Amino acid sequence: MKIYLETTRMMFREFTSDDADLLVDLDSDPLVTKYINGGKPTPKKHVVERVIPRLLHYNTRDDGLGLWAALHKTDLEFMGWFHFRPFQPMPEQIELGYRLKRKFWGEGYATEGSEALIQKGFDTLGVTRVVAITDPENIGSRRVMEKVGLRFEGNHVEADGFVCVKYGLERSDYQKKIQTSK
Repeated sequence: MKIYLETTRMMFREFTSDDADLLVDLDSDPLVTKYINGGKPTPKKHVVERVIPRLLHYNTRDDGLGLWAALHKTDLEFMGWFHFRPFQPMPEQIELGYRLKRKFWGEGYATEGSEALIQKGFDTLGVTRVVAITDPENIGSRRVMEKVGLRFEGNHVEADGFVCVKYGLERSDYQKKIQTSK
């Protein structure tokens, strides 16, 4: 198992072709997918034919960006995933994202994983700007974005017409935050 990053309570590892059932299970909870597609489960065929190949492609990157399975450190239970990847349509900005099983909501895992990725991005990978988007009504995700230092920037329209809210953080603001917390 190739570990990308560890936090206090989690490990991020690369996805494998054997992870289809984990992703189907994650996306079978209508509350997990409520703000993504209205709560519809993702069919296994779609996961196997479209999602897994896309995830495996991230494993070939050598720039430290990607999408990883999040595992609980104590028992290696699959918790969900985190991504830190070029933001479309502005690939010079790096998009932070996450999707966790409901049993891990409200316990600080999204914040913990997001902080670790932001820190690695700014301190090790040379990232200059991190952004995140979510449905305007997804208050939980918006709170996580604010907790990790991202600031509300306004609405963003996706290529498919979906209107979401966008948050962002510049490297210089991150560095100021780090200096003040010392």
